Amino acid sequence: MDSTTRQLADANGRQLHACLWNASISGMVRMPLVLLHDSLGAVELWRDLPQRLASGSGRQVIAYDRSGFGRSAARRASIEQSFIRDEAGAALLPLLDDLDIERAILFGHSVGGGMAIVAAAQFPDRIAAVITESAQAFVEDRTLDGIRAAGKNFEDPAQLARLAKYHGSDLEKAQWVLDAWTETWLSPEFANWSLEDDLRRVKCPVLAMHGDRDEFGSELHPKMIANLPRAFEGQGEYVMFEGCGHVPHREKPELVLETVARFLQKHFPRS
Repeated sequence: MDSTTRQLADANGRQLHACLWNASISGMVRMPLVLLHDSLGAVELWRDLPQRLASGSGRQVIAYDRSGFGRSAARRASIEQSFIRDEAGAALLPLLDDLDIERAILFGHSVGGGMAIVAAAQFPDRIAAVITESAQAFVEDRTLDGIRAAGKNFEDPAQLARLAKYHGSDLEKAQWVLDAWTETWLSPEFANWSLEDDLRRVKCPVLAMHGDRDEFGSELHPKMIANLPRAFEGQGEYVMFEGCGHVPHREKPELVLETVARFLQKHFPRS
């Protein structure tokens, strides 16, 4: 990640750690790709994807650590049940404003994909398109089973220590990140959560990518994400990657890059 530009951005009084690739580029800078990480994620866990997206697309690429994650300031209070719906107004839009960005294309992994969909529904004038990777659109038994299994794995202190490396090498912070994921999704109050209403309000092109072996969601999720938006009928599409689990950008990086490149060229052709 040597070619990144790092900075702290203000989001409603909270400082968020953000990284920019192609930071000095002009022209397409007004419609960059903004990456939203998963439930245990951080900027570093995107690995080399942002750099490769920046090189391939010629666009600025931005990734940030959500409040409480990565290099952003730690949080102590429990995460709110409405955290997916709240992210756009609480952090994403303030981040775009702080960076002087008018419109963006969102790329969200797992729960970050859900956040991207909600942002597009809430702020259609600011979001030009949405790309989701392994996103959940509702609470499925497979999702809950996968979270329970992952929670068991993290009973091993070595696993929590490995997670902490991406969250400031802070075990307490890593535990908060883990609890924010498991306790929220496994809560009975969260059982009826769905993106259905938000998807019906989306007015921009949508690409949903998903692995056929994703341990946190079946093919019902990308199908729902691609098919429910009606304002741009025919501009929603989904792609299933064979032999792929929950992290296609690590397991099938070339396919992810090729699929994203085709989508961007289709809807935002470069001369």
